[in-house]
Amino acid sequence: MMIHTSSAQAPTFEEYAGSAWPSLYRYAYLLAGNHADAEDLAQQTLLKAYGAWSRVELADSPMAYLRKTLTNTYLSQRRPQKRRLEVLTDAPPAVGPPPGGGPEDLAENRLVVWPHVTSLPPRQRAVVVLRYYEQLSEQEIADVLGCSRGTVKSSAHHALKALRAALDSATDDHGRGV
Repeated sequence: MMIHTSSAQAPTFEEYAGSAWPSLYRYAYLLAGNHADAEDLAQQTLLKAYGAWSRVELADSPMAYLRKTLTNTYLSQRRPQKRRLEVLTDAPPAVGPPPGGGPEDLAENRLVVWPHVTSLPPRQRAVVVLRYYEQLSEQEIADVLGCSRGTVKSSAHHALKALRAALDSATDDHGRGV
């Protein structure tokens, strides 16, 4: 994400944060699954970025830096998941038409898959969101998660296997009238 100001100066933190917020919030929402947690994640990420702005603005890709910070914050908050007493829910994010066209029912298919994505373990969910919603490459995902490409591939494999099993089970249940 590049911001052009009237002078040759780099953007201020406030300018960058304002332009990065929509993308950062969308990614946080896809990870967290609800509005309140997504806002908290995105705000925590920007607070951390503010404290390290001199490093962030010099990074090759400030958005990659923010995405990695957000992902690490999300994963570290999810570790004590068994102790969480409440679960907030919201409707899934709005899904626009696929880039370059495609089947008209793709948005509907994504809505069918979304509840199953939210049930994945945090790291697998992060891999699925980064790959299929944020359109990052395996190497970019590895950089965000701080792991190897092999770990990304393995996590994606396990996540897709779990999603297939969940969808097959839902189809079987639906087919039997349950």
